[in-house]
Amino acid sequence: MPEPLDRLGALTLFVADPAKSKAFYQRTFELPVLFEDETSVAFQLKGAVVNLVQRNGASELIEPAPVAAADAGSSWMLTVWVDSADAACAQLRNRGVDLLNGPMDRPWGVRTAAFADPDGHVWEVAQQLGA
Repeated sequence: MPEPLDRLGALTLFVADPAKSKAFYQRTFELPVLFEDETSVAFQLKGAVVNLVQRNGASELIEPAPVAAADAGSSWMLTVWVDSADAACAQLRNRGVDLLNGPMDRPWGVRTAAFADPDGHVWEVAQQLGA
């Protein structure tokens, strides 16, 4: 029987300054710290862990693949489902988070807004429309 590969356990993001990222994630998501050491900090979301690991020590996790340069630009986005994108955006603004865009209705039936963490990892809040 094949091993199912359908359960996301953790998202590991490489960051420049774990302390700065920790402050952002605590303020933005209001999550308690699950684990922390000198080079990393982890938070528990529903169904997955967000693990922030200092970029200069991340190569051992993915060798022989290289760690992308910090200024390489975003190549992916993480989406959090919400009941109201407008309410989530107001909440984010109250927490000092600047939006990259939105909220806006997308042609595929979702209202979205995007923001970035201190290292440029892009997050999106998304509300299913017409549901």
